[in-house]
Amino acid sequence: MARKKIESTLPHPLVATELGSHSVRSMAAENADNGLLRILGVEQSSRNCSVERGVVTSTSDASYGINESLRLLANRINHPMLTNTFVPLGGRMMKLAEVASRRNQVHKREIPDELLDEMDAECKKKIELHNTHVAVLAAIPYCYVLDGVPQANPPSTEQRAAKIEVKYVVFVGPKELEQKVMDSFIRTPKHMERTYARPDALMCALASDDDFQEGCAILDMGAQTTTLTVFSKGKYVLNRVVDQGGFDITRDIQQMGIGAKHAEVLKCKYGSALLQPGTENQCFRLPNPTCEWESVVIRRGDLIATIEARLQQIMAPLWSDLRTYENQIRTIYLTGGAALLNGMVEYIQQFTSVPVALGSHAGWLTEDTPVEMRSPAYSALVGTLILGAFHREKHPDAEPMHDLRKQLEKFKKTAQTSLLDIFTEQPQ
Repeated sequence: MARKKIESTLPHPLVATELGSHSVRSMAAENADNGLLRILGVEQSSRNCSVERGVVTSTSDASYGINESLRLLANRINHPMLTNTFVPLGGRMMKLAEVASRRNQVHKREIPDELLDEMDAECKKKIELHNTHVAVLAAIPYCYVLDGVPQANPPSTEQRAAKIEVKYVVFVGPKELEQKVMDSFIRTPKHMERTYARPDALMCALASDDDFQEGCAILDMGAQTTTLTVFSKGKYVLNRVVDQGGFDITRDIQQMGIGAKHAEVLKCKYGSALLQPGTENQCFRLPNPTCEWESVVIRRGDLIATIEARLQQIMAPLWSDLRTYENQIRTIYLTGGAALLNGMVEYIQQFTSVPVALGSHAGWLTEDTPVEMRSPAYSALVGTLILGAFHREKHPDAEPMHDLRKQLEKFKKTAQTSLLDIFTEQPQ
């Protein structure tokens, strides 16, 4: 895997939609002439998306959020209607597996993209056929074997081969993870142009060419889950998900006797992963949610001790994994909203000899991109847009509305058949 420039593809904007724990957020971008992305706008829904640890719990709430975020985004960028979007998927119990697909063309001939697409689809079927409770979220090819000769990059147009084997690492998750998102879109006039595994989108957005060569890790610290993904020796070798995140830290602070909103503000503004000497006795006076004429006083030392206790619980399952792969990676990138907590880089650095840094996707964005769009909170959306741009580059003749039209035509036929059945007397 290697980074490459985004080429200009179809005239309509690229759109990515992320279903988060608190809202649905959509981002639109266009391909700039220099191979970068120009962010056109970001919007989010006003309603709670009802996502629990990465899995949609209310498809009606999620459908409303998808519709609203895309409608607001269309208004912001002055576009008549946004109907197609790329979607990153992630969450609890997401794991890695390996699978291979083979073809024999009998004679040496070119290897068309259509054949490689068929092999991708075959891998998905292989996994899901033997594991009916899981869904393949993404299949990432890491090795192409052409007539017995392996190579890391996809076959070029000049290459010819009779026997082709492609080896994949696949991200798999619970069937409900994918199905709930699909059900949410079925209830809307919107269409998922393609889905991607969130760890792969983050790796695409944050990793450099050297990282892909020498290996790296991404620690995605979200609101309800924390995910460690390791890329080494040309492929993904680990994806570990802990069902805790920044929301759990906020809830712990809330247990100190204050409301959820004040707990979040206190965490972001004055909280830290590490205690700074001389600040432990600083106090904060906050409203008491159960008694309006009383207040709650919280020492900063107690605040940080509460944060550290939860961080230790979150990170405990991941330390052994980091130690296992320390010699195979050159950098650990932190990303996600919880990674912005003060002192987080220094906190993680205490437990590993590998350099730790806050991940940045700024290298993919044009210079006129607003500063706030460079936040790690948007890395998954940017990575999804990048992968979406590569997809359109690979399929330049595809019409994104085609699948939506087919879906609507199928729905229309189904509705007509149902109505006909209602008014047709059935034989006894």
